[in-house]
Amino acid sequence: MAEGGRQLGVLDVGCFSAHLLVVADHGLRPVLDHKVRLRLDQALDDTARVRRKGVEQVVAAVRQSLAVAERAGVRHIVPYATSVLRDAPNAPEVFAEIAAGTGVALHVLSGAEEARLSYLAARRWFGAGAGPLLVLDIGGGTVEVAAGDAAEPAVVGSLPYGARALTRRPVPMKVVRRQVRDLLGDVRDHRAVGCSKVFQQLARLAGARPQRDGVAVPRSLDVTDLRRWIPRLASMPPAKRAALPGISRHRAEQAYAGAVVAETLMRATGHDEVVICPWSSREGLLLTLLDDAGNGACRVA
Repeated sequence: MAEGGRQLGVLDVGCFSAHLLVVADHGLRPVLDHKVRLRLDQALDDTARVRRKGVEQVVAAVRQSLAVAERAGVRHIVPYATSVLRDAPNAPEVFAEIAAGTGVALHVLSGAEEARLSYLAARRWFGAGAGPLLVLDIGGGTVEVAAGDAAEPAVVGSLPYGARALTRRPVPMKVVRRQVRDLLGDVRDHRAVGCSKVFQQLARLAGARPQRDGVAVPRSLDVTDLRRWIPRLASMPPAKRAALPGISRHRAEQAYAGAVVAETLMRATGHDEVVICPWSSREGLLLTLLDDAGNGACRVA
């Protein structure tokens, strides 16, 4: 429990939503869970600069989310942005406009820090006896990876091969495999963990139980099943992909690239199965904030 029962929250501003999640203990049971839909993927120009309509979407979403938090009496919120804003060529201007329009300065987590936080979340989810973990997090703009056998990861990294990025500008997968291997080394003895919507949706597509059955239900993605789906996804337009189990409408366009990246990561690291973890960098940040609050050193703003 946070010190004095204090509620702590994060506002995760990503490509498809501004997600406000407030908790009061290390079980991360939501006290407040509010999501404002965004479509920043449709607000990027050919160079991935955020257009005016994208900035306006974020300003409105942040205002709404903070108003919801204020009405609920939640005072300790960390607002932060992920790669779609962080890596935009006009990021400084975008962040300045968001601050001017909301009075809030969005925190920026580096890709390496996102990888570390996803690792911390997975380590907490699977427990002290989890053994060596390889944590894979496929986002829209980047892929975060981390590996280790201790409370902190031994290696973290971020690569510019997210599902949205590769949909816009494909690259040879042999390049991705080589960079992943160079970064991680031999991690075949680690448990491979998928900590992202991409892995969750691909696991559902391949037959895992739906999210409505609860987060505690074990789920995994087998590379053989994934390889059967890749050519099928390639042959379908986004509208047909969106009708498949697990593929949401707003992520349908990048579903094929996400599947290709997932298969590439599994092949590069020598894993035939990825276990799904429902927690990722957002939950890792919340756990860190709660730990800090318990130690009297809370870093919320």
